Amino acid sequence: MSPVQTTEIDPAVVAGVHEVARRARVAARALALLTRAEKDAALLAMADAVDAATERVVSANQEDVQRGRESGMPANLQDRLTFDAPRVHAVADALRQVAGLPDPVGEVVRGSTLANGLQLRQVRVPMGVVGMIYEARPNVTVDAAGLGLKSGNAVILRGGSAAGSTNAALVAVLREALSGCGLPADAVNLLSEGGRDAGRALMTARGLVDLVIPRGGADLIRTVVMESTVPVIETGTGNCHVYVDAGADPDMAVDLVLNSKTHRTSVCNAAESLLVHAGIAEQVLPEIMRRFAEAGVTVHGDHAMGRYAQEAGTPYVPVTAEDDDTEFLSLDISARVVPDLDAALAHVQEHTSGHTEAIVTGDRAAARRWVAEVDAAAVLVNASTRFTDGGEFGFGAEIGISTQKLHARGPMALPELTTTKWVVEGEGQTR
Repeated sequence: MSPVQTTEIDPAVVAGVHEVARRARVAARALALLTRAEKDAALLAMADAVDAATERVVSANQEDVQRGRESGMPANLQDRLTFDAPRVHAVADALRQVAGLPDPVGEVVRGSTLANGLQLRQVRVPMGVVGMIYEARPNVTVDAAGLGLKSGNAVILRGGSAAGSTNAALVAVLREALSGCGLPADAVNLLSEGGRDAGRALMTARGLVDLVIPRGGADLIRTVVMESTVPVIETGTGNCHVYVDAGADPDMAVDLVLNSKTHRTSVCNAAESLLVHAGIAEQVLPEIMRRFAEAGVTVHGDHAMGRYAQEAGTPYVPVTAEDDDTEFLSLDISARVVPDLDAALAHVQEHTSGHTEAIVTGDRAAARRWVAEVDAAAVLVNASTRFTDGGEFGFGAEIGISTQKLHARGPMALPELTTTKWVVEGEGQTR
């Protein structure tokens, strides 16, 4: 099958990306034949190589961060971009965790023996070549490489230019480690040139690339979904809500709201919207607002929220319709007092991004309704939104949080990077 051509992209960039994809396909065929032991040994070697290269990677990252500061990059994006020694060691440890996970390739999903004696098995197999288009998140570079290898896929990475030096250093280390294990370095590829045309060439390389996964802001995801001719798994933005129900334990509610919002603001599973039942507002909002004030949170609230915010000295602005749909990724939160559970469910239904929605309640009936009626990849009861994460779910590193409904939904780990084939064994049966 020939890849789709386009006249809108620089032909030289298209040719370069297609050549990378062809080499990746050759590498993918080799990866598909590896045993789990061979893949795990390579993952451990990659982890050790990343740890050993910490100084080299941090130095490269400092170049990126400095350019970001000079260009006026917002603080929350600088946080995502920063790759200090602890974060380098964390992604190396994530590779080791992936090595310890079961290998999905070869797993029998289902099977049966037909009346005519034919034996059917549906078996997990690698996707082949997976493209990642993402922004200034160097951890994605390592996570994608590790999950790709374990699931038998070659990866082509198109990271944001803001992290160009960091990504180049990381990919060089990973490719060196693969070569040292006798595996094809082209199992991990970085598109470092060609600008946006390189990303567009990647997502239109149908026949050479099997799957594209975008990871980043709403604009990036929308562009990939709309323009890609390669199948896409959509990782959505996180306009995550926390609803404090009338039946909530007040102390638990305060703790969960604060953790969901302030634990780390620049990630997709941070809470961006707060809903509080009017029947418990007086018990929880004074303390929530006091804690928000200490943390520096700005409340974009309705009139009722504004009264509590102003009494606590919490930064406050009147909420707008746009705020209800905003993924702030900062110390900002939209907030409303609602009359009942029905109003909370209606608000979430209208404004959810389909990522994570949490209820705090001791009322089992309210919890059951929340779980049944909220349409999101992850629905939480009495837990922080920050738990929607592949590592926290015990999957090891993740490739992203899928908010679509086909094939993969929620934290995407190893099984979500495989497809299946049917194996049919007979003894000469004819139809």
